[in-house]
Amino acid sequence: QKGETVKKMREESGARINISEGSCPERIVTITGPTDAIFKAFSMIALKFEEDINASMTNSTVTSKPPVTLRLVVPASQCGSLIGKGGSKIKEIRESTGAQVQVAGDMLPNSTERAVTISGTPDAIIQCVKQICVVMLESPPKGATIPYRPKPASAPIIFAGGQAFTIQGQYAIPHPDLTKLHQLAMQHPPFTPLGQTTPGFPGLDATSPTSSHELTIPNDLIGCIIGRQGSKINEIRQMSGAQIKIANATEGSAERQVTITGSPANISLAQYLINAR
Repeated sequence: QKGETVKKMREESGARINISEGSCPERIVTITGPTDAIFKAFSMIALKFEEDINASMTNSTVTSKPPVTLRLVVPASQCGSLIGKGGSKIKEIRESTGAQVQVAGDMLPNSTERAVTISGTPDAIIQCVKQICVVMLESPPKGATIPYRPKPASAPIIFAGGQAFTIQGQYAIPHPDLTKLHQLAMQHPPFTPLGQTTPGFPGLDATSPTSSHELTIPNDLIGCIIGRQGSKINEIRQMSGAQIKIANATEGSAERQVTITGSPANISLAQYLINAR
């Protein structure tokens, strides 16, 4: 309430705790101070997370308790020391603390930092953070660090039970316009087998014409639309029911041509999902 929790953490730990501004899905909490103060602040954060997990389980049917998970943001130049030769250091930290530790392979967007995910019991996490602090003190970052700044994302969209929801914080907010589009798109597969007519429904021509729509997308953004091994673009194809073709990069051009084919509803949903990405 009004920052009371974090105020109490600051007072009890003696660490400086700063929380980044903004209506982003992610906020960055920076904890500064001597190792023991950081250690104390992290124990309070881990215990608070555990409290939240327990509270969320009271009325839930889930039987196994999820571990507490924290994502640390670490300068990439320090990740090598954290992993150690042939993974020796990270293995030692895992074994001695019982926490799961994972260092992301890629840097966070527009930064020279990587995410290190730790999960386990609050105790394991606290011990783990202590060991990570020691490594970071022993091998300070090399060169300049470009810090990761979360961007206000367009809220992710989830389709469940034929309804569309946008995720805001921890809540799924029903999105009626998208639900309508999704239902229209689902009633209109892009191609009807020969000899079958598409079922008519009010508002659209019974034979719902298939049309094409062209978009140009800057080269540097195409990656986040395609996703790793095409995972995102396939998701967009499935959700929208549209066919989506991405032209090969042409030399000297900073843009790629994207062609979307399907019913009007398929196309508008595909466009919406591409813009959201």
